[in-house]
Amino acid sequence: MAQPKADIAVIGLAVMGQNLILNMDSKGFVVCAFNRTVAKVEEFLANEAKGTKIIGASSVEDMVAKLKRPRKIMLLVKAGSAVDKFVETLLPLLEKGDIIIDGGNSQYNDTERWCKQLESSGIHYIGTGVSGGEEGARYGPSLMPGGHKAAWPHIKPIFQAICAKVGTEPCCDWVGENGAGHFVKMVHNGIEYGDMQLICEAYHLMKDVLGMEQGEMAEVFEQWNKGELDSFLIEISRDILKYKDADGKYLLPKIRDTAGQKGTGKWTGCAALNYGVPVTLIGEAVFARYLSSLKDERVKASKVLPGPSVKFTGDKKQFLEHLRRALFASKVISYAQGFMLLRQAAKIYNWNLNYGSIALMWRGGCIIRSAFLGNIKDAFTNNPELSNLLLDPYFCERISASQDSLRQVLAQSALSGVPTPAHSAALAFYDGYRSAVLPANLLQAQRDYFGAHTYELINNPGTFVHTNWTGHGGNVSASTYNN
Repeated sequence: MAQPKADIAVIGLAVMGQNLILNMDSKGFVVCAFNRTVAKVEEFLANEAKGTKIIGASSVEDMVAKLKRPRKIMLLVKAGSAVDKFVETLLPLLEKGDIIIDGGNSQYNDTERWCKQLESSGIHYIGTGVSGGEEGARYGPSLMPGGHKAAWPHIKPIFQAICAKVGTEPCCDWVGENGAGHFVKMVHNGIEYGDMQLICEAYHLMKDVLGMEQGEMAEVFEQWNKGELDSFLIEISRDILKYKDADGKYLLPKIRDTAGQKGTGKWTGCAALNYGVPVTLIGEAVFARYLSSLKDERVKASKVLPGPSVKFTGDKKQFLEHLRRALFASKVISYAQGFMLLRQAAKIYNWNLNYGSIALMWRGGCIIRSAFLGNIKDAFTNNPELSNLLLDPYFCERISASQDSLRQVLAQSALSGVPTPAHSAALAFYDGYRSAVLPANLLQAQRDYFGAHTYELINNPGTFVHTNWTGHGGNVSASTYNN
C-alpha cells in the first residue's frame, strides 16, 4: 500500500470547502478532498485544483487511507443531520487520537453532545467557527476552535497558517472545551445580525427622514468608513447603495424588502433567554427580520393605519452627525451584550474564555470586521475580569460622548414614524443598565399579590417574605425560585 501523504482531509466541496482547501494548499499542506457526490471531486481536481498538490478520494474509506496519523478530517457540510451522518460513518474507520473537525455553523449543543459521546473512545472532536465568507475562506478566515483540547496541537499549525492576521497575530486561537468554539461563532453571527439591522435603520432614516438620494447616502457611508465606524458592513453598504442595474437605475430599490435568515441570530436570542442575559439588540434584529417577512400584511396596514405628519425641519448635517454617533453607540452596546452572554455561558459550562483573544479573532472575520474590535481586545487585555464593556474607561468615554446623539436620533425617528428597533433597544438597555433603581420592586409586589411568589426587602436581602395584601389571602407563600 502507498504511504499516506495527506495532512488533512476536507469533506464538502461547496464554496467554503473548495476555498479552504485551496487556502491550505497554498500554505504547503497536502489536502485530500472528498464529497458525497464523487463526480464533484473529479470536477474540482480538473478545474479549480488543477496544478496543485491537492488529492482526491473516491470513498470515505479511500480518504481515511490517504491521511497521515493522527488523521484530521474537517467537515464543511450542512449542520445537523448531515454532520451526524458523516461522523457516524467515520467513527468505525478511525482510531484513538484521530480528529474530526466540524467547520459548519452547527449548534453548540450538538458539538457538546459529540464531544461527550466520543470522550471515552479517544477520538477527538473539534467544533470550529469559520468566519469570513468565500473570500475569507480562500485568503484568511477567522477560526474559532473548541472541543477536545488534546487535538489542538495537531490542528494549530494548519489553522494558524491559513487564518487571517492582524499584523502578525493570527485570528485563530483555542477557545475552550466542548461547544465553546461554536458558541463563540454563534454570538459572532448574532452580533452580525445586530450590526446589519443598525445600518439598515440608519439607511431608513437617511432615506425617509432626510430624503437623501442614494448616491448621497453612499458618500456618507464612504466618509463613515474612514473613521471609528470603519467596518466591512459599512463598506459593502456603500457599494450596494452605489450599484446600478443594467438599465442604469439603482438596484437597491428593486429588491423586495423581506429578509431571510439561517438561524444563528435566533439561536443567540434563545441562548440569551435560557441563560438570563438581556441581549436585547440582537433579539430586536431577529424580530425585525420576522416583521419584514409580513410584506403582504404590511402593505395592507400601510393603507389604513395612520402615522405622524411631522416633517424634519432641522439641520441635515447636524442630524447626520447625530446618526453617526448613534450608530457607533448602539454598536458598542450590542457588543457589550454579546460579551455578557459569553461570560455567562463560560460560567455555566466552565469555559476559560479569553475575551481579548475572541475580539482579535472577530476582527479578522470578514463580516463583522471592525476597527474598534482592537479597542475591545485592549479593554479585556487590560482587565480580564471586566464585567461589562461599557465600564471600560475608553468605551465609557465614547458612550458618554455619543448617548445624547442616540437620544436625538430616536426622538426624531419617533416623531417621523420611522421604526428603529435596534437603536431603541440599545438606548433602553443603556438607561436600564445605568439605573441604580428600576421599577422591578412593583413587579415583585405584583407577583406576590397574585401568586404569593414572595419578595426581598432592601434592608434584608436574601430573605424572601410574603404579604397578605388583601387581608383574606392567607399567609402561605409559593416556593421561591427563578427560572
